Amino acid sequence: MRTIVPLTFTFLCFFMGFSQEPETTNYNVPQPISKNELRLNVTNFIISNAFTVDYERLITDESSVGVSLLVGLGNSDNFDSFRNFELTPYYRQFFSKKYARGFFIEGFASVLNREDVFFDFDIEETRDNTNVALGISVGGKFLSRGGFVAEVFVGVGRTLLDNDDFFFGNVIARGGISLGYRF
Repeated sequence: MRTIVPLTFTFLCFFMGFSQEPETTNYNVPQPISKNELRLNVTNFIISNAFTVDYERLITDESSVGVSLLVGLGNSDNFDSFRNFELTPYYRQFFSKKYARGFFIEGFASVLNREDVFFDFDIEETRDNTNVALGISVGGKFLSRGGFVAEVFVGVGRTLLDNDDFFFGNVIARGGISLGYRF
């Protein structure tokens, strides 16, 4: 009898411990996803003395819309210092299994103001020119776990309004390296 009671007590404790439901954590519950990004184009600041800020809103895991604002900070001898102002809305399509990052193709429209250079019989004339352009870009977006974003892209577009600029013609360029934060 002395051995049956302790054995029974031991078995009951053993089976009661296994009869409890394990605490489960559901890892498949979707976490809230940050859908806004704010970035600065550091290449435009370094090369062309212009301040460029981008705001992007993620629509789905494969697409986004955004707007880019470029403001020239004054004349300089740097490359591409002819742009005074540029407002560029864009649409991006991503080609990655991860949420809105990786390789992308972008279609953009741009309203821009720049100084165009005209040559006429050895006389150089500079005029302000406001124009509209359409174009396409390709690039890659990289995202850290903390929400920091790095982006590399390059694109080309064509102005739509009458433009007889000798040096720049009807072609505009878009690109750079941008750093920012997804929130």
